[in-house]
Amino acid sequence: MSTVELTRFRAADADALLAARPAMVADFLADRAGFIGARLVRLPGGEWLDIVEWRNEADFAASRSKGANLPGIKTFFDAIDSLVSSETGELS
Repeated sequence: MSTVELTRFRAADADALLAARPAMVADFLADRAGFIGARLVRLPGGEWLDIVEWRNEADFAASRSKGANLPGIKTFFDAIDSLVSSETGELS
């Protein structure tokens, strides 16, 4: 089963966040083994939910250890003002 990462965060500058998104996804595709895809959901009150799918928990853990190692990822992460919550689960 694949692993799903659910990250809820705040970003005051929606334009900057959305402008940075394509490069972040491209960097993940190029650099993160097991990255399947991501969907970004705009929530009320300046909050967002990022739904990221990984082949498995090990691939997700390896990705987390890399942090913002590429420019597109760093720019997207820098557009995030604060983390609200983060959790993982398995698709069934």
